[in-house]
Amino acid sequence: MSLKDFTDKMLPAIEGELQRIVARLDEPRTQTFHAMLSYHMGWSGEGSGSKASGKRIRPLLTLLTTAACGADWQPALPTAASIELIHNFSLVHDDIQDRSDLRRGRTTIWKKWGMPQAINVGDALFILAHLAHLEIGSCFPAETALQAARTIHEACLSLSSGQFLDISYEQRDDLTIEDYWPMIAGKTAALLSACTQVGALLGGAGEAAQVAYCNFGHYLGLAFQVHDDYLGIWGDSALTGKSTESDLVACKKSLPVLSGLGKKGPFAQRWSDGPIQAEEAAAVAEQLAKEGAKLYAQQQTDQMTDLALQSLRAAEPEGEAGEALFELAQVLLSRES
Repeated sequence: MSLKDFTDKMLPAIEGELQRIVARLDEPRTQTFHAMLSYHMGWSGEGSGSKASGKRIRPLLTLLTTAACGADWQPALPTAASIELIHNFSLVHDDIQDRSDLRRGRTTIWKKWGMPQAINVGDALFILAHLAHLEIGSCFPAETALQAARTIHEACLSLSSGQFLDISYEQRDDLTIEDYWPMIAGKTAALLSACTQVGALLGGAGEAAQVAYCNFGHYLGLAFQVHDDYLGIWGDSALTGKSTESDLVACKKSLPVLSGLGKKGPFAQRWSDGPIQAEEAAAVAEQLAKEGAKLYAQQQTDQMTDLALQSLRAAEPEGEAGEALFELAQVLLSRES
């Protein structure tokens, strides 16, 4: 079976599980509330569908890891759905904090229904996520379910800490590349690491394999974010679906920007002069590339990718699911959008 074969089987099961969990709010007094969650998850409203739902990478990664340990992936569905709901909770709150009007090409929850209700939507997704995970108690030993829950809770704390750092960095002008890695380790890598660590745990892997799978998810997350930073400046806007000028115009202190600031050259001088305007973003991006930031971002992506694949090989994934994990990693890290 190829990665496509696995996704063709797993994605409908994931979607069905997510809809079942969210349906707890489909009651007479909370139907509008349920509609808000359904809209954010991409199931309803204008523009609904697979593009609005996202790729469901995190639950897919969880289930593939479980299968690569030689276990049946279906009993792990509630936990895989739990992690996806946590991811979506973070997106709703992130949109509020960033005042983002659009998410996957559609109006964001806070823009559509207001901030108070958007906070409620995010909170509900977070609560439903943890209730979902509790359902694995009928298929796994209590100790295993508890250990998985602890891993997920710790990932949530790291996720929030990474978001704190990201927001706090907006007001600082003394940041270096060393400040960047702890931020993305929390904001991006923590949940991906939880996917592979929990997937291995539910798959019955030994302690050494669990550590290797955890490291795989961690480095995969780091590579994913650095590549995203690269695309945010030099990506093809026709493929990414957003203007490549946005990260520079938004003054986002991404890895390429921090690399350029560290050179204290023309880019750093322009950055210190004030906000970059949309009409000059292309020229500023070109200057940043001339100062080596583009190559540096590519090198760091390659390095984190190598570490991720080394960790996955150390985990010794089994069979076709193991091959699909390698394929998924390559797909994620070679994407153009």
